Amino acid sequence: MTEIFIGLLLAIIWMAISGSFTLPNLVMGMAVGFIAMLLLRDRIGGQRLSRRLMRILALALLFICELFVSAYKVAVLVLTPNIRAHLKPGFIAYPLTAKSDREITLLANLITLTPGTLSVDVSEDRKTLYIHALEVEDRDALVRSIATGFERQVMEVFK
Repeated sequence: MTEIFIGLLLAIIWMAISGSFTLPNLVMGMAVGFIAMLLLRDRIGGQRLSRRLMRILALALLFICELFVSAYKVAVLVLTPNIRAHLKPGFIAYPLTAKSDREITLLANLITLTPGTLSVDVSEDRKTLYIHALEVEDRDALVRSIATGFERQVMEVFK
């Protein structure tokens, strides 16, 4: 039953990526998904695969939510008369909990893809991520938001 659910989920992801929500594309997505599951079943057990897939889906949903919220905030900021009075850009040094290169890279990319924020650099000791944000009113709130949002979810995916 789990394999069917995973196959259907992969088919939906396939359709979303291809941008075609038709029955033939659904069938093609399921075929590609099942072939991928067959090729990977020895490397990733069924339970482990479904847990990881759920974590990836949770991260994707978080990113989509953050994307819409950030895009709305940036649009409101841009459309505000006398933008210079409302704009509070700044750099923050974000203390990383993520340790591996893939965790840090994914976190930095998610931050960069979110409107209003940009990952600028990672320190040589890989303990600090430097981020530029359009609105830095409360540095601690921004750090908390990243730590409890993107970074926590990224670390869950690679657990």
